[in-house]
Amino acid sequence: MLRGASGRAKPLIQRSWEAATHVSGIELVCVATDDERIRAAAEGFGATVLMTPESCANGTERCAAALPLLRDDIGIIVNLQGDAPLTPAPFVEALVAHLQSHPEAMVATPAIRCSPALYRRLVTDQSEGRVGGTTVVSSRSGEALYFSKRVIPYVPAGPAEEDPPVWFHVGVYAYRRTALERYAALPVSPLELLEGLEQLRFLDGGVPVSVVPVEAPGGDVWELNNPGDVGPIEALLTARGID
Repeated sequence: MLRGASGRAKPLIQRSWEAATHVSGIELVCVATDDERIRAAAEGFGATVLMTPESCANGTERCAAALPLLRDDIGIIVNLQGDAPLTPAPFVEALVAHLQSHPEAMVATPAIRCSPALYRRLVTDQSEGRVGGTTVVSSRSGEALYFSKRVIPYVPAGPAEEDPPVWFHVGVYAYRRTALERYAALPVSPLELLEGLEQLRFLDGGVPVSVVPVEAPGGDVWELNNPGDVGPIEALLTARGID
């Protein structure tokens, strides 16, 4: 449960669903799950629920499994994960816009240029054995080269730390239907298993992933990765006036 500006506590899945409903231009918001408890909770706050197999190993597999439950004319599917209630609507809108304006693009995901403070937090988490988030390195054309739970690229001590060339990956994705169909047909990647990052299956399978630069509005975008993230997330909910 996470408390908002009024002190009211809501389930994490509800806060993520509410974040999705604030995205403009989205035709349908639904919760894809295999858990009857999540189904009951989601239907309790008015969400449309798509029941998917227990065998889904990650959110992208779950989105692929949900395809038959969606209309055939829905060509772009967005995966906003249930542990990211502070994902700003403009992030999702930027991904959809990218796919709409780049017909060759298959998958799009956002990244934020690290501030010195965010970079130091990531490095501190790494040194203390915690995963503070995922970073990404991209080609000059804007396609992902690699994602990691380590801080990449390596930044030598010195002036570069004050303007670190490190991009923080925000775990939300927009896919074309064909990309999800290809993902479901690909074998699990060894790198995907090592890092625990589902998007590496796309890269290993030769499916390009577009990295869309976005600006963090008024502070870090916190995902719920560790118990210590609850306090900062609740503080940001309050600061943004989110009940």
